[in-house]
Amino acid sequence: MGKHGAAHIVWDWNGTLFHDNEAIIGATNAAFAELGIEPLTLERYRALYCVPVPKFYERLIGRLPTDEEWEIMDEIFHRYYLEHRTACGLTEGVPTLLANWQSAGRSQSILSMYGHEELVPLVRGFGIEPHFMRVDGRTGPSGGSKAEHMVRHLGSLTGVEPARVVVIGDAADDAVAARHVGARAVLYTGGSHSRASLEVVGVPVVDTLEEAVAEAERLAA
Repeated sequence: MGKHGAAHIVWDWNGTLFHDNEAIIGATNAAFAELGIEPLTLERYRALYCVPVPKFYERLIGRLPTDEEWEIMDEIFHRYYLEHRTACGLTEGVPTLLANWQSAGRSQSILSMYGHEELVPLVRGFGIEPHFMRVDGRTGPSGGSKAEHMVRHLGSLTGVEPARVVVIGDAADDAVAARHVGARAVLYTGGSHSRASLEVVGVPVVDTLEEAVAEAERLAA
């Protein structure tokens, strides 16, 4: 798939290809209720969200959760999310964007911090898996950064040169992970971060995935 050394996109999943904001906010508020934290609106969530996730909680309660609190909140979050993700779908235009990028002889893959065993059947269920060289979700504990996962992900892709890789995601951590491996990044405002919080990262920020792909093509040229 794709020509050796051709432009390659590493897509994020949650909040980027998969439009799951409502499920994420609901799951976050369900977890927060465990610590007596008031529910967040989408706007406040997007203004404050950061990775690693325990730091996000610290912004809201003034301290890091204890290990026990984190384990309980993490379990509540994932249980709620699993129940409510079924009402979510792909971001508008995704199948066409993926097909067009592939038909132009370029390659693409997914790297997500969503659990691998749950991610793969979810991607497969939307019928888009054939567009990707590889689909990788998180292995190991949740709550960390994507940077080291990105090292392993790119290392597993044959014929993909980091200098021609563009990471498209909705979080500042996507840009951090890209920088960590010598790739570029484009950040999308439709997910977990507000435009204001993304613009300080120093990479292109766009409002649609169509714009993101166009920017990726320019950056990888």
